[in-house]
Amino acid sequence: MGNKADKQDEYWDIYDSNKKRTGRTMKRNDWILKDGEYHLSVLGVIRRSDGRFLITQRVMTKSWAPGWWEVSGGGVQAGEESFEAVCREVKEETGLDVTNAKGGLVYTYHRENPGEGDNYFVDVYRFDMDFTEADVNIQKEEALSFRIATLDEIKELASQGIFLHYDSIKQVFED
Repeated sequence: MGNKADKQDEYWDIYDSNKKRTGRTMKRNDWILKDGEYHLSVLGVIRRSDGRFLITQRVMTKSWAPGWWEVSGGGVQAGEESFEAVCREVKEETGLDVTNAKGGLVYTYHRENPGEGDNYFVDVYRFDMDFTEADVNIQKEEALSFRIATLDEIKELASQGIFLHYDSIKQVFED
């Protein structure tokens, strides 16, 4: 699952400014979106009952933000629902199944990148579940390592400028 050839052939739905599917698709990372068109991504924050969070470190071969820390996530594939996508991404990237975990969609944010063809919505989920380090099986193509981090540790990584999307998602850690 999730080998490189699959990813390159992946298609994403194109959404309008109301986050409704337009019926059109785009090839993954083929930034052809016009202003007012968006693709949809998901992020899945996993919190244990001890208040710690699962975070992963991006592999050094990533073209964007290599070595930075992040939470699981990715693009919603054409025809896929947001919840299905976040469950798939978390499972692929960490080996954890959040399908029946407590929690769910917390909020959506969006970014406009006029003229760049890359406008997007991000559905941010938080799941509450207990797991051990032994339960985590990171996808080696995507992640170098993982940590079960406290909020203070995450804030420290963010203050160093090496935690992806922190300003957009920090409220999901703090509730």
